[in-house]
Amino acid sequence: MNGFPKNFLWGGATAANQYEGGYLADGKGLSICDVMTVGSHAKSRTITTEVKDGYDYPNHTASDFYHRYKEDIALFGEMGFKAFRMSIAWSRIFPNGDDDQPNEKGLAFYDNVFDELRMHGIEPVVTISHYEMPLSMAKRYGGWKNRDCIDLFMRYCETIFDRYKHKVQYWLTFNELNTSTMETASWLNLSVRKEEKDIDFMKQDVPLPIRYQGLHHQLLASAKAVKLAHDKYPNFKMGSMMAYLAYYPLTCHPDDMLFTQQLDQMVNYFAGDVQARGAYPSFANRYFEEHNIVIQKEPGDEEILREGIVDFISISYYMSLCETTQTREATVSGNMMGGVRNKYLQTNAWDWQTDPKGLRWSLNNLYDRYQKPLMVVENGFAAPETLENETVVDDYRIDYLREHILQLKESVKDGVELLGYTMWGCIDLVSGGTGEMSKRYGFIYVDRDNDGNGTFNRYKKKSFDWYKKVIASNGEELEYGAKSQH
Repeated sequence: MNGFPKNFLWGGATAANQYEGGYLADGKGLSICDVMTVGSHAKSRTITTEVKDGYDYPNHTASDFYHRYKEDIALFGEMGFKAFRMSIAWSRIFPNGDDDQPNEKGLAFYDNVFDELRMHGIEPVVTISHYEMPLSMAKRYGGWKNRDCIDLFMRYCETIFDRYKHKVQYWLTFNELNTSTMETASWLNLSVRKEEKDIDFMKQDVPLPIRYQGLHHQLLASAKAVKLAHDKYPNFKMGSMMAYLAYYPLTCHPDDMLFTQQLDQMVNYFAGDVQARGAYPSFANRYFEEHNIVIQKEPGDEEILREGIVDFISISYYMSLCETTQTREATVSGNMMGGVRNKYLQTNAWDWQTDPKGLRWSLNNLYDRYQKPLMVVENGFAAPETLENETVVDDYRIDYLREHILQLKESVKDGVELLGYTMWGCIDLVSGGTGEMSKRYGFIYVDRDNDGNGTFNRYKKKSFDWYKKVIASNGEELEYGAKSQH
């Protein structure tokens, strides 16, 4: 195949906690992100124990999709979206996580969103848990380190599966599940904190054994959700979602080669193997032994994992990372995931190294390993931007996306079965890592700044019309004027 499939799912992606706002509207409970303060590239976010006076919590209002969903979906429809990747806020359905009954107003909100999407011919791709655990549940149960969370998650899944069975076909169980292996995801992904006090987002200090135990419970929950869908809702397509980190050895020194391989295994493929193959990979055994990790399992766990294999794999991809055993190499400050500087790549305003060919490399690796359909559900370019004459001339974003889409096409030529591409932050939203609004990804500018000022009005950037042409041509028309030197 030389081009994208006829039914390719072009679109955009958001997450409820970064986009919806309306943080206590219509019975919604607090989520784990509602106690995360604003930060910046130079200053970490703080995770407070509760909502406190004098702190700025940007997720509370975010981009106000809760009150503007019709306007936003109409803009997505104007661009020609075939798909919209979004998440359901768990705390909007079960405000405390263990409530006796779901919140009907929360369920009705997503009914309205899905109906609006269908009216514009847009397929929803729904993440069940995208950093959305109810705060009350995280406090009471200690997050995913507690096995009781599996049953609460399944109750949530049963509720939304039955409610939206005629409106949603594509589901992702957990967002970037593999990041549970990383310290910065202890709160976002696992909803675990070491102790009940305010903590630095970048220095959470949750021990490895606790993180892997929590991940085991998440893997079981994902498998049970997939099996439930396969048993009761045969029209559902159930996917995993990982943050794919394309690791390159900095040198061809054997130590760098082995070190990079081991990172690749434990970060990219540990959770991926369980979700796509149904069992723990053998390479994890030595890692567990050397790090004093003993996973507490119950009888039947292995069978649950075997029976809950996903139908497709989705990924986020933003950059590649160089790794080395040489400790004096310069690091890349913008990469929360680590990595040292690759002299062959350029960086953006947040010191992220952009590598379009790394996306092709990543998709080929994944397809060779799993032989399952793939979907790129996050990829995008962030920049600080100023509205001028009711628009933003963002040629740099067009350049970035064009080069990545060209590599998507190359991966299809390589034989990768690719289902779709949903660009991250298709409309400006709150950054998950820094809490900023100024870290703008969107085709649509939202009038809101880091200090909470602005009208929330929406404005089309130059890239809006460019992406509209990309979709209309099914990825064939990618040029739009001269390339920027931004």
